[in-house]
Amino acid sequence: MPSPILRGRFCLFALLGILYIYLDAECSRVECIDREKQALLKFKHGLITDGDNSDFPNFLSSWKTEVDCCGWKGISCNNKTGNVITLNPNSMYILKAKIDPSVLCELQNLEYLDVSLINFQEQRIPKCIGSLGYLTDLKLAYASFIGSIPSELQNLSSLQTLDLSGNQNLMAKDLQWLSHLSSLRYLYLSNVDLSQVVDWLQSINKIVPQLVELNLAKCSLPKINIIPRINSSTTLEDLDLSGNNLTSSTFSWVFNVNTNLISLSLSNTWLQGHIPGALGNMIFLETLSLDRNQLEGGIPKFFQNICGLKSLSLHSNKLSGDLYESLQQLSCSENTITKLKMGSNSFKGSLPDFERFSSLESLNLQDNNLTGSFPKYFGNLPHLSEMFIGSNKLSGSLPDFIGLPSLTYLDLSNNQLNGTIPSTIGQLSSLISLFLYSNSFNSVITEAQLSKLPSLSYLDVSHNLFSFNLSSEWIPPFQLQELGMSSCILGPNFPKWLKKLTALSRLDISNCGISESIPEWFWNFSLRLSHLNLSHNKIHGKFPNLSLRNVKRDFQEFDLNSNYLSGPLPQFPPNTSLLDLSKNKFSGSLYSLCTTLGLRFSFLDLSNNLLSGTLPDCWKGFKELRVMILENNNFSGHIPTSIGSLQQIQTLQLSKNIFSGEIQTLKECKDLKFIDLGDNKLDGEIPAWIGQHLPNLIVLRLRSNKLYGSIPITLCNLSALQILDLSLNNISGKIPYCLNNLTALCDTDISREISYQGFGYAGYSFNAHSKRYFDKAVVTLKGDEREYEKNLGLLKSIDLSCNNLIGEIPPRLTSLLGLISLNLSRNKLMGFIPSGIGQLKMLESLDLSRNVLFGGIPGSFTNMSFLSHLNISFNNLSGKIPLSTQLQNMDASAFIGNNGLCGPPLTKEYCTGDGNNSPNPSITSNSQMKNNEGEENGLISFGFYVSLAVGFIVGFWGVCGSLILISSWRYAYFQLFDNIKDWMYVKAVVFVARLKRRIQS
Repeated sequence: MPSPILRGRFCLFALLGILYIYLDAECSRVECIDREKQALLKFKHGLITDGDNSDFPNFLSSWKTEVDCCGWKGISCNNKTGNVITLNPNSMYILKAKIDPSVLCELQNLEYLDVSLINFQEQRIPKCIGSLGYLTDLKLAYASFIGSIPSELQNLSSLQTLDLSGNQNLMAKDLQWLSHLSSLRYLYLSNVDLSQVVDWLQSINKIVPQLVELNLAKCSLPKINIIPRINSSTTLEDLDLSGNNLTSSTFSWVFNVNTNLISLSLSNTWLQGHIPGALGNMIFLETLSLDRNQLEGGIPKFFQNICGLKSLSLHSNKLSGDLYESLQQLSCSENTITKLKMGSNSFKGSLPDFERFSSLESLNLQDNNLTGSFPKYFGNLPHLSEMFIGSNKLSGSLPDFIGLPSLTYLDLSNNQLNGTIPSTIGQLSSLISLFLYSNSFNSVITEAQLSKLPSLSYLDVSHNLFSFNLSSEWIPPFQLQELGMSSCILGPNFPKWLKKLTALSRLDISNCGISESIPEWFWNFSLRLSHLNLSHNKIHGKFPNLSLRNVKRDFQEFDLNSNYLSGPLPQFPPNTSLLDLSKNKFSGSLYSLCTTLGLRFSFLDLSNNLLSGTLPDCWKGFKELRVMILENNNFSGHIPTSIGSLQQIQTLQLSKNIFSGEIQTLKECKDLKFIDLGDNKLDGEIPAWIGQHLPNLIVLRLRSNKLYGSIPITLCNLSALQILDLSLNNISGKIPYCLNNLTALCDTDISREISYQGFGYAGYSFNAHSKRYFDKAVVTLKGDEREYEKNLGLLKSIDLSCNNLIGEIPPRLTSLLGLISLNLSRNKLMGFIPSGIGQLKMLESLDLSRNVLFGGIPGSFTNMSFLSHLNISFNNLSGKIPLSTQLQNMDASAFIGNNGLCGPPLTKEYCTGDGNNSPNPSITSNSQMKNNEGEENGLISFGFYVSLAVGFIVGFWGVCGSLILISSWRYAYFQLFDNIKDWMYVKAVVFVARLKRRIQS
């Protein structure tokens, strides 16, 4: 055993050695090279920071001229040479970089370069980066680079990681250069455009044996029909091809390249059929994402062989089956799985107890067909932080949530849950989001239930029968960012405890029974609000001028419709994007909007007010305006020409005003889907440009104006048109024969939902749900005017009634098989009803009354089984009414005014000249037409012979008999002919003599 003296000497020598090494390192350390330091300073000065963040200036505060750059944050150097080898600025705080990125090429000894998230403002990747031969890591993700990937990158032979993901305007024409990167292990090219790289799989297949991770998500990969010889890989662990339209050949390569994959993402790749059985060979999978595909069936049994699965994403498919049986296939991984996403499928059954999934952190079962009630005790899941079970058919009351201490997000919305809220929900101290909207809860929310939720930021209990027992002096323990209480019991006054929620950015207290004017304190607390919905209350008084308020965060969406607000239109902050003041009592003009609203303005609804005057001609500045609704006011004058400059406009509703003049050109409004200019005093002809420049038009409503002229044939180009209403005008001419080109009316399957969501004017919206805007219009259907809104897109209608149209009903009109309503009444149409009209089997309403139609009712009428309203009265129709359940159940008034018609429901049982007791119900339309023609020919022949006999007797014998019997008449008759002969002879002689004299002269 060594003596204490020896141990002391050993420690002394060891200490001296360590000190020598440290001093040697310090003495040998050199400062960074000045040239590289100047390049870094130039790079720093080119950065534009986010002014709202104070951390970034502090981060760059170490980048000073007097300080060695090797000591700067985000920089490291070679201790011996002083060359910068690492550049990794904390770019999460950088907004833009106003500098040429080639300045980075001054750092020739760089080994690690990461400038991800810096916005280089659509510059190209410098080719000189290919000269940085020491680079092992090159990360340029989400840096707004554009153009082609420089092939010079193939010179980076030491490169192990290449990350160009997130540059959506970056592209490549080939990937052959990747084969030169012999050290490459990690390749990330997501969002890079590879649509021109037709041999992408061959290029990837060459380097796949050396890769560990490969990400080609959302790259627009071209389809591969011939699979190359597969180079299998033993190193590839992570493969992401999501967001591409892949073929079976590509899937075959995926399932064979490496069965030892740990992570595989094939989300949104058009994968169809059952979940591929080849996945059963990948027993080491920990993450599997197959969401947003067309997968069917259930979860296969081979999942019982994948025992290390941690994350499984199957949402947004067509999977079905019993939920409990499906979860049984995950028995081998029930202790490892942390994320389970099976939402937006068709799973059914009751909600099982998830307690056996002891590691579960995130559960998504929303938008399925789950029924029944919650288990009385919903599992002991200490790690569960997210639970989304909304949009099912769950019923009953809620269980206690004692076993979920880590829960932060809870979504039970849009079910059939009822009863009261358990007190234990107030013990979820980590809860951030709580969504209970659109259920049947009926209880009182108290301060005690909310007092232990300090982290709560998002709360939506809308569309329940909740009432709030909260003192006006109550101070909430949380600072909500979003609060939804629509259709709850709050009124008649604004709840004063709202003023304590000073961080609130979204507030929905619509339809809450509030019936007072907006108090002054409301605007003091709501300075940070960006979305406000006070609609469907009884709020009265005037609205303040918000442009004069000290609004720290500009409002974006105002929904105040269906109240009793009055006075002139208030002024709004310039960043307003949505403004719905409809169904109030605002008066005056619109000129205040022109002076306050800015470029982001996208939705305007001022309908059903008392506004008047002419429209200001100021619409050129509203480049983002998509919906403009001014119907049912007292606006007058001409429609401003500047409305034609709204290139983003999709809905234009100006009906029920007093507009006059011609329809202004909307040629540049190519996105228009809905035009309603009805019930005004517009005149002139229907513009031909409607059919030439508005290809997306779905609704065209010009009814009740003073329009004249013919229907332009260009309207036949509107292939998307579903509703055409030109009624109550002075339109003349014939119905265009080409209406069969309106292909949307020919298709019996198309049923568009004419609504808008997801951009600027989605209405008031939370993260979990949103209020959608639906176009609406008054349509005459079945003889009555009805307003259609949510179901407007299901309607397919043509209304040309109350005009001066002539000619026949075009036979091609019967090819519009999707028509639900056809109204051609009160015109001057002639001819037969088209024999093929029975092809319109979807027709529910047909009105051909008060025209000059003749012939019989075609037998094909019996094919229209949905017909519930028919009016063919006051024409010249004849023959028997065909037998069918629909026709005989019609009121007799639908057939009156046609003297030649007979048969039920008319009391006239037999037609003239018809001895049959009843018409043949099986008669075809052609034979029906022939019978009608035969009946008419019989009547014409009889009348012809009678008239011939009477005419002969009266005409011939009345004149000739008189001349024979009365001699004085006979002499006078022939004397008249002699006088005429002499007069004509004298005239001829005189004319010849004059002609000769003129020739001689």
